[in-house]
Amino acid sequence: MANSKYAYVRNFELPDPLLPGTYMLFRLDGHSFHRFSDVHSFTKPNDIRALQLMDHAAKHVMEEFPDIVLAFGESDEFSFLLRKSTSLYNRRESKIVSTLTSLFTSCYVFYWPQYFPDTPLQYPPSFDGRIVLYPTEQLVRDYFAWRQADTHINNLYNTTFWALVQQGGQTTTDAHATLRGTLSKEKNEILFSRFGINYNTIDARFRKGSVIFREEVKS
Repeated sequence: MANSKYAYVRNFELPDPLLPGTYMLFRLDGHSFHRFSDVHSFTKPNDIRALQLMDHAAKHVMEEFPDIVLAFGESDEFSFLLRKSTSLYNRRESKIVSTLTSLFTSCYVFYWPQYFPDTPLQYPPSFDGRIVLYPTEQLVRDYFAWRQADTHINNLYNTTFWALVQQGGQTTTDAHATLRGTLSKEKNEILFSRFGINYNTIDARFRKGSVIFREEVKS
């Protein structure tokens, strides 16, 4: 960059390095995806096309950045684990977050016609991103266990909720009221006794999320 009398303004750009020697966990979430899924008529409670599109975008991000070794996705969310030793962009937080978020978003838009050929985008989707640092492998394991538990809780609720609405004839307000305060076993009982649905036989992708990992092949 050429020097000029205006170059002093760069002094206001503060460094934002991430702590070295820690595991970097980057997570992105869809922004206002309840509205986005309604406008684009996503199948409820799970739209396989939307989940496959999320997986495709995540794989593309991992192909572009070899320091990402593992990714976990559910609904409109994806988490990416980077190597503890990564020096990507000199571990500058804003650079990593903005680049990975924008790449994932552009991939989502780029591959949209492949998964929704009959549904043109009505407006641009957006995602927000953040980075959390973890010092130990155990904390990383617990993070992914937490996200998978969240997947199960959310999907069991949504599966039961939409069964009450689509098959049980309830309004969305009534369905929320029916499920208020219920435990997992009670939701399973509603699904099985009222609608003949065994939750454990539902596609594992819906119940447990998607996992993408980098396998190192020895030459």
